[in-house]
Amino acid sequence: MSHPHATQPTPTIGTGLALTPPAELRAHLDARLPAGARAWLDQALDEAAAQPGSHGPISVWELRLAEAGRRCGTAHADAARVLILHAARPDADGLTRVYHQGTADERRAVLHALPHLLPGPEGLPLLEDALRTNDTRLLAAALGPYAARHLSPHLWRQAVLKCLFTGVGVDSVADLSGRARGDTELARMLGDYAAERTAAGRPVPDDLYRVLALTEPALAPHSTDAPHGKES
Repeated sequence: MSHPHATQPTPTIGTGLALTPPAELRAHLDARLPAGARAWLDQALDEAAAQPGSHGPISVWELRLAEAGRRCGTAHADAARVLILHAARPDADGLTRVYHQGTADERRAVLHALPHLLPGPEGLPLLEDALRTNDTRLLAAALGPYAARHLSPHLWRQAVLKCLFTGVGVDSVADLSGRARGDTELARMLGDYAAERTAAGRPVPDDLYRVLALTEPALAPHSTDAPHGKES
């Protein structure tokens, strides 16, 4: 008899992994991984918790990040890597080393883990590097809640436009409505891009109109305390 949940992949695009609490992510994997993979993950998390941070040229938990795809399968590897990072609690220097020395998969996990591991803007250079790439999965991972909190308005607008250029759905952009609301500069940039596409005979992405609508300023609430004019 087949199990309907066995083939459901853990999300690897967008903000889902960055927003999911570790306990919920662990329960998700426990329900889907085969026994051997669960045992490997248990050991990897115990090792990371026992020796967090950085130890020597490379830590045991960094090796486990590299093994996650083979041990857990591609559908669940991103989630496993995020959990290992949670358990290891590396600082900004450790995350930077993993990001620059790791594969695209490991870089993506670092980006997903940033909002949980770094309260301040120390991870911004990693976001900026990811936003310069043409790897759409890396771009989507970079636009999670950490970017929503710390990315400058200029770089954030450029990132939204890059989503439109590369076909990354704007659902990947955390707090899109909050940051776009009333942003007249973003509206101008979107209008210019739409005009360029139209002039070149190319279609304008539907997501552009969606974001453009979000740039409208919020309506001021109707005041019931305004003075009424005197009757004549």
